[in-house]
Amino acid sequence: MDSTRRTFLKIAGACAAGLAVKPATDALAMDLVLPTPKSAAPDAAALRAGKWAMVVDVKKFTEESRQAVAAACRAAHNIPEIPNEKHEIKWIWEEHFENAFPGQGGEHLPPEVSRTPLMVLCNHCESPACVRVCPTKATFQRADGIVMMDYHRCIGCRFCMAGCPYGSRSFNFEDPRKYLENPDPNYPTRTKGVVEKCNFCAERLAIGQLPACVEACQNGELLFGDLEDPSSVVSQALRANFTIRRKPELGTQPKVYYII
Repeated sequence: MDSTRRTFLKIAGACAAGLAVKPATDALAMDLVLPTPKSAAPDAAALRAGKWAMVVDVKKFTEESRQAVAAACRAAHNIPEIPNEKHEIKWIWEEHFENAFPGQGGEHLPPEVSRTPLMVLCNHCESPACVRVCPTKATFQRADGIVMMDYHRCIGCRFCMAGCPYGSRSFNFEDPRKYLENPDPNYPTRTKGVVEKCNFCAERLAIGQLPACVEACQNGELLFGDLEDPSSVVSQALRANFTIRRKPELGTQPKVYYII
């Protein structure tokens, strides 16, 4: 009798468990076949390239255009202006030739180049040291060459800052949000304790727009395009002009070129 009762209870329990699991399984199956939300689907207007690159025409820049470029970048990416210079957040900024290109013959350059600040930014290297040293993969490289940051994965170890030979990264020593009066909701704000840098405006490329800094230029100071496309503006500019890159001896193969 006891054996029969135990057998009955086992069978009943198994049936009940099966009934409880079945609806959940069906719900999961329904979720799996739901269409992808439109917001998550690739934008048909997105700009694509084999390898994105930028050309900086040094002689075309003026003080006004340098300010316009920096302001456009700050506005597009919620970059705070922090009074403490040691806590400054830089995506694109000014450097003099001897600092940007040490050991590359600055003493023999014309004054309009050697004495004029240059616009510098992340070089989106072909072989980025920052990607290799990041322990959490918060820094990674896309197939089109853009070196990206995942702020949620960043643990603030700053290995990437030590690995970058160009000083292209900034660390948020304090909460940057308190310095933003009207943050742009189209780009995420950051928090204290994470690293950030230029991303070649990947979020704008995804909806068919050029980088904000390029759009801010009125006279072709910055050119942006596909390095693997012979007809792109950057490929044409590189064929027509002598260009240099920052610290070529390191073998990182920067994707930002300078016409001097």
